[in-house]
Order: sequence, then structure tokens, then C-alpha cells
Amino acid sequence: DASNDPITFNTNLKGYPDRPGWLRYIQRTPHGDGVLYGSPTAEYVGKPTVIEITAYNRRTFETARHNLVINIMATEEFPLPYQAEFYIKNMNVEEMLASEVLGDFLGAVKNVWQPERLNAINITSALDRGGRVPLPINNLKEGVYVMVGADVAFSSCLREVENPHNQLRCSQEMEPVISCDKKFRAQFHIDWCKISLVDINKLVPVYVARPDPGTGILPEFGEYNPPSEFLKSRDYFSDFLVTLAVPSAVAVVLFFILGYTMCCRREGVEKRNMQTPDIQLVHHSAIQKSTKELRGMSKNREISWPLSTLPVFNPVSGEVVPPIHPDNYETTSMPLMQTQANLQNQITIPQQRPSGDNYVMSTFRRLEVNGIPEERKVAEALNL
Repeated sequence: DASNDPITFNTNLKGYPDRPGWLRYIQRTPHGDGVLYGSPTAEYVGKPTVIEITAYNRRTFETARHNLVINIMATEEFPLPYQAEFYIKNMNVEEMLASEVLGDFLGAVKNVWQPERLNAINITSALDRGGRVPLPINNLKEGVYVMVGADVAFSSCLREVENPHNQLRCSQEMEPVISCDKKFRAQFHIDWCKISLVDINKLVPVYVARPDPGTGILPEFGEYNPPSEFLKSRDYFSDFLVTLAVPSAVAVVLFFILGYTMCCRREGVEKRNMQTPDIQLVHHSAIQKSTKELRGMSKNREISWPLSTLPVFNPVSGEVVPPIHPDNYETTSMPLMQTQANLQNQITIPQQRPSGDNYVMSTFRRLEVNGIPEERKVAEALNL
């Protein structure tokens, strides 16, 4: 307490990794106290419960261990026949476990109920009942359930929650009208829609009829009696023959039949050549030889550039017309001589030789490819 070191506590049943089912533990912060709380059942009466408490100092890394012995004894005051469970919205479980706070609550319930004996039976956090952690605003609390028991019937004030008018208001998520709520409102905010009133004298035990178990179902009571070790051995050879040997034998037979059909039933090349006429064999050999020769020549041939890819000089205008195709144009498939598509565009210009009466007739042909005019000169030697 002097150094105010952060200390974390761990609790477990001695010899076991966790606590008993009826015992709960909560510690909000490493600087706060740890709280053990719970309500044991009748089966734990007379059995001492040893709880191991391990403290871990987060600043000095020191540890300490202490054993807490809880003796559970029976009492003549229980069971109390009339039990009421209240849900307090503005309290946490560790706040409700404080003796003065719990005493104030029991005093308020006693003023409303007026019993001869009144005791707290169980205190449970709302988180253990499926509640959610509230948002950290407006100092909200998680809530706590407190069950109290008395030896007299419920008062008229507590019976007001069973009024049909109040039940309707609860179904509409409205607060019911309870006359004794002002006796709690100063310190405890009770949700009257969640109050539970139980009279254990009127509880009727319910027995669920279970169907008769069939064969192979273990009995409900008693220990399991395994079968004897001296069991009759089972022969799996027949199962092996059915699952492996028979399919394997069928597969082998089919393999041999298919192999005989594909390999042994073939005519063969020699038998085929003997039944083929000689002239057909000669033709086939000649065609095969010519095909090989053409393929060899096609690999070694050199293709000259077509005339359409070279610059053309126009003797009339005196200009040089560039080729119509770009450099990356594929010219191997272009014919060496193009067809005369437009005969009316041909221009014939006679040319005189230096000696003799022979003339050379030069023919020019104007072509249009893709909308671009092209002139190509084709010379034809004519002896006149």
C-alpha cells in the first residue's frame, strides 16, 4: 500500500488450474483489490475448499502465494421459501459486495417486505448473465443481480410488478409504476421489469420422459464394461480378393487383349507395299522426292526486290516518286509484275535510238494504290 505498486492476483483451486464452479473472481485494475464471491451449493457442504492466491508485482516482478481455506457449513435458516431477485442498474458487483452497501439494500428490502428473516442468497454480475460492458460515459455501471430470501409471502408492493398494466408498460420498454420504488431510488436504481419472484413451495418438479435407448447405447448408470480381450479373429483374405485381386486380374486381361489388337494385328509396311501397284509406288516416290527438292530450294532462294518498292523516275515531270510501301512492308509475297488495272492511264512516249531506223517505244502506266498515284516505266523494245 505504501509504494502503490500494480499487483495482479490469480486464483485457482489447489491442485487444479481453475476455481470451483460456484466461486468467481474479479479485479478491475492492477491498483485495485481483487474480490472473490459466490454461493456454494449443498454438495460442497462440509468440504474444505483451499484456494491458492498468487500475487504478481508488475513493478518489481516479485511473486507471493497464499492459501485461503473456505469452510462451507450448513445452516438452519435455509432454504428460505420466498425468493426475490432484483436487478440494480447503478451498481457493480464489487460495490454491492461491500458490507455497508449490502446492508443498506437489505434494510430497504426489509422495509418493503416486512419479513422476520431476510438474507442475501446470491449476488451475480450482469456480465455473467449475458450483459454487455457499458460505454465509458456518464459513469455507467454494468449492473448486478441480488437474490434475497424471506420466510413470509411477498408484499403487495412487490406484487405490483405482476399487474397487467405494468406488464404492458414493460413490454413497451417503459418503466412500471411501483409505489415502493421511492424507498430504493435514493441509492439503488432497480429495474422492476427484471424482478423475479419465486415461491419454491409451489414449484412442481418436471420430469422429462426419455425414450428407451436402442442397441449400442450405453446405460445411464454404471461403468463401461469393454468386451473381452479374447475375441475371435477375423479373416480378411476374402475381402482382399474382392477389393484388389479381382480388379487387378480384369485389368491385366484387358491389357493383353488391347496389346494383341494394336501390335499383332497390324499389316506391316512390307505387306502393304506388296499389295500396292508398282506405278503407284513410283508416283508416290517421285512426288515425295520433288517435295523434298522444292523444300530445299525454298530454303536457299534469294528474293529480289519488286519494282514497286524502288524509286520511280517520271520522264515527263522530272520528279522521283518514292515507293508506295514503307520499309517494314512484307515484300516477299508481292508479285514481281503487277497487273494493268487502268489501261486509259497509259502514256506512250517514242524514243529514238542513236543509229538506224529502229525506235524504242517506252510505255508508262499510271497506277493508283490507296489513293496515291504511282507511275512506273515499263520498257518494251520494238524494232520498227
